[in-house]
Amino acid sequence: MRKLRRIVEEEKPVKIIAVGDRVSLNLVKNGLFPHLLIVDNKIMRRSVSPILISVNRTFRVKNPPGTITTEALSTIEEALKQDYRTKIVVEGEEDLLTLAAVLYAPEKSFVVYGQPREGIVVVKVTKEKKAEAANFLKSMRKTSKS
Repeated sequence: MRKLRRIVEEEKPVKIIAVGDRVSLNLVKNGLFPHLLIVDNKIMRRSVSPILISVNRTFRVKNPPGTITTEALSTIEEALKQDYRTKIVVEGEEDLLTLAAVLYAPEKSFVVYGQPREGIVVVKVTKEKKAEAANFLKSMRKTSKS
């Protein structure tokens, strides 16, 4: 977390988006307060207590494991348009929503997620990363229709 704090202080991201309960909790515990938290109240598929952080708005969406629903996509897009702290509580699984966070986050934002048994991953949002996320999402939509 010290390394992430240093990067945040140096680069001053437009927004910090945390995807996942453990990474969200670790950011909050270390004084790095995300603009958007996307959580499912589970760590490694085991239920955990909700993260206690003051937010201006909480959204609730359904997103079954292994999918990205249109409801989740539109909610992430809406949440990232806000200038205040928001939380999205997912009924199902939030893992793949990292792609939507990268797609809809402003450039120069950080999307932070956990890599089980490895640590955290920080994606600096750029035009190129947004294009990669859009391509992944487009291919997923095609797959789900067949």
